[in-house]
Amino acid sequence: MNPQAKLMFITSLALGTTITISSNHWITAWAGLEINTLAILPLISKSHHPRAIEAATKYFLVQATASTLLLFSSMTNAWHTGQWDITQLTNPTSCLILTSAIAMKLGLVPFHFWFPEVLQGSPLTTGLLLSTLMKFPPITLLFMTAHSLNPTLMALMALLSTALGGWMGLNQTQIRKVLAFSSISHLGWMAIIISYAPKLTLLNFYLYALMTTAVFLTLNSIKATKLSTLMTSWTKTPALNAMLMLTLLSLAGLPPLTGFLPKWLIMQELTKQSMAPAAATISILSLLSLFFYLRLAYCTTITLPPHSTNHMKQWHTHKPTNTSIAILTVVSTLLLPISPMIPTMM
Repeated sequence: MNPQAKLMFITSLALGTTITISSNHWITAWAGLEINTLAILPLISKSHHPRAIEAATKYFLVQATASTLLLFSSMTNAWHTGQWDITQLTNPTSCLILTSAIAMKLGLVPFHFWFPEVLQGSPLTTGLLLSTLMKFPPITLLFMTAHSLNPTLMALMALLSTALGGWMGLNQTQIRKVLAFSSISHLGWMAIIISYAPKLTLLNFYLYALMTTAVFLTLNSIKATKLSTLMTSWTKTPALNAMLMLTLLSLAGLPPLTGFLPKWLIMQELTKQSMAPAAATISILSLLSLFFYLRLAYCTTITLPPHSTNHMKQWHTHKPTNTSIAILTVVSTLLLPISPMIPTMM
């Protein structure tokens, strides 16, 4: 792709995200989301592969539908209340339509069907943008309308997302699809707490974005997109693969790594809100995700299965590891000691 065109698309992504997260009016928020959608489409389809074109088409149709629903919910609310302010969403029908629209944009169950296919058809760097930056504006809209959302509906969608995200990721061999179902599962943790402690949702999203960025950049560095190639990458960069294993376990939420922090705080808050059964259920469902994270971590290290792959092993290269990857992998595994400071900051 032409560097000038790529710069324009990246700038448009930053502009669309900034417009949405800084707006108080529904029309400007919708305009920012549309700029984001139009800017990411060329990045998805830049390889001109039929799968990439299919992914871009699916992404466009789903996002256009979600944007239409979002605009319709805001217009319905303005019709009944005369308010276009995002925080003044009070009409019950508008709240329901908005929940469906944002769930579709994020990939929450039952609107999750598009996300694994789109991520599989995208390059790793574009997949990173789809998993992190493109989810920030919808999460911000959820944060701003948290007081208007139906807690029961959000809890139900969250539990279903955690269950299906873990269950459907079990038999995947493509790493991008595994990370897509991982994203759906993490969104369940964010959605279940949004009505009670919205700041915890943002904290969970920030840490998820940090860990996912580390994983995607590492995979892009070792050029691994499926398990069979991941199994032989330890001969290429042993130290980076060891850190990738720790980052995957952190993404799974195992203590004493960074990923345990948001889950710990969310379970604590749910218990305070007399939702101990929901906290227990979502914790048990996260064990499904833990299985495929452990599978990825097992394939990442030198513990190869007895029947190894036929791929040629790639030996050490002299290409230096990117400094940002080193920083991100360390931070995504060692942030848990700051956890006593979190309640005071919130």
